[in-house]
Amino acid sequence: MKLHYTAIIALMSLILSWPASAPANKHVDVFVLSGEEREKLTDEQESFAIRIMAFLKEMDEKHIGRAVALNGGGKIERRDFIYDFADYEARVTRGPVVEKIGRMMGRTKRPNSELQRETDFSRFFGIDVHPKSPKVGMLHATLVFQFESDGGSHIGGWVDTLPGAAMSKDDIAILKATLDANLIKHAVDGTGFRERVCGRLYIGLEEGRYDRRGACVGASYYGPDMMAINDKNLAFIIEAYDSFFTAYMDIIEARKDEPVTEEDIVAQDAMRKNWFEDQTFADPYAAQQITPYKVWSFTFLPPAVKF
Repeated sequence: MKLHYTAIIALMSLILSWPASAPANKHVDVFVLSGEEREKLTDEQESFAIRIMAFLKEMDEKHIGRAVALNGGGKIERRDFIYDFADYEARVTRGPVVEKIGRMMGRTKRPNSELQRETDFSRFFGIDVHPKSPKVGMLHATLVFQFESDGGSHIGGWVDTLPGAAMSKDDIAILKATLDANLIKHAVDGTGFRERVCGRLYIGLEEGRYDRRGACVGASYYGPDMMAINDKNLAFIIEAYDSFFTAYMDIIEARKDEPVTEEDIVAQDAMRKNWFEDQTFADPYAAQQITPYKVWSFTFLPPAVKF
């Protein structure tokens, strides 16, 4: 395996910049409110926070559970990462159909970058799915819920598939139609969300060369018009996230036994390499260590990357 010189330098920088974490046997529960969070939140905010974490817990159990079922069983590996700025709990399982699915949940304790603001409540939830079959691209699905210390709130996130060249246009269209139906049902203007999911994502190395190449059928909920946390927006994001994810898992199940060609494998290899490059060079939360390498690499990286 040959690594490009810039990739070697980037990986060395990541390793040297790893923050020290607590012992591996120390567990955190990021699906409950800390005492400090309870003191800061209003009664209404606390009620929303509890609902949000219950929803995220349900997504964790539902979609990782389905992956385990598709694989005919399998071990779920858990790791906890504790830093002075955030706590993370991550789970990964692997198998013959869903080659790897990883989930992380982060609880921010203080800003770790100028990109972040002071918050009284902050949860980052993300699941990446890497099917064995190249007939289905990978899924990257994240959500962020925050109550800011200045009284504001927002819902952020990104969800789309990186299809490679082997995923069918019909399956990609299913995912687009799924989100479209939720935008219509909840009377949400998705124009900005749609534009940003495949817009210029990051000012990364070499003018976007390493940005992820998505199918452009999902949504980016980041940007100047992020949704506030309220009943209407929470109802939309819950249904939109779950239905998109469910439709994607349905596609995995439908395509798991289809024959593949060498060209399909090559397309999958290229897609996985692109995702590795995006996380290593482009996405500031990964590349700039806002989320530490140990956390995102365990959770989000493909089971194998070929150079």
